[in-house]
Amino acid sequence: MKIGAMFTDVINAFFQRTATRLYPVERTEAPVRLRGQLQWDASKCTACSLCAKDCPAEALEVRLVDKASKRIRFEYHVDRCTYCAQCVISCRLNALTMSHDTWELSGTDTAAFDLVYGNDANDGRVDDRAPAGT
Repeated sequence: MKIGAMFTDVINAFFQRTATRLYPVERTEAPVRLRGQLQWDASKCTACSLCAKDCPAEALEVRLVDKASKRIRFEYHVDRCTYCAQCVISCRLNALTMSHDTWELSGTDTAAFDLVYGNDANDGRVDDRAPAGT
């Protein structure tokens, strides 16, 4: 490549718009069909555990704490999830959905990747890494 041709390319690059976006500053809306973080609806769930059985990444754990009061402990390991949505398909009561707006899932602390949903009081397990009772 000749120096003159390279020099004209450098000059032209100053006057053209950049091809990339400044991500943290310029955020765009995520597509509606994007498979983001898993959302759990406790009012629809019966703790049948079909979602956990069909999950190829073993990212879900469902435990029925008390059947009479319908207390369910639902653990979602975000770092294991492959976002295939097999659990959403397997859930016959539509208690699981993939959020399209929660997709920024990076972090430096591993405790943020273990989400615990439901009331886990008196289930015989102490888990102080993840927030409970959400």
